[in-house]
Amino acid sequence: MKEWLKKHKKLVDQILKFGIVGGLAFLIDYGLLYILTEYLNIYYLISSVISFRVSLIFNYILSIKWVFDVTKKQTVKEITIFVVLSVMGLGINQVVMYVGSDLLKIHYMLTKLIATAIVMVWNFVTRKIFIEK
Repeated sequence: MKEWLKKHKKLVDQILKFGIVGGLAFLIDYGLLYILTEYLNIYYLISSVISFRVSLIFNYILSIKWVFDVTKKQTVKEITIFVVLSVMGLGINQVVMYVGSDLLKIHYMLTKLIATAIVMVWNFVTRKIFIEK
């Protein structure tokens, strides 16, 4: 196990950093979803889009600067790839939210936990493949 960790130190570090950034982004996303829905009476699917986008911006900045240590300036192509992957992640989020909350009648805050777990895996794998060179 120690040999594997030494050999894959960069990947393990990235996963840990990604977890920290993702955890903070999740708190932003989850908290904002709750505030917008419960206190501002915005429909949960609209709140979900807003909270997802705010946390996405936070996540993008920290992912580029800290997790994947991208030191060069991002090109239009790279930003476009990130946006497309993120929109796909938002789509996954919204489908899970709708199916969980509207069809299966699971409380939207619990459904958000499930959606977040699925989108987190999507984000890490796609960013690893398409953003980190």
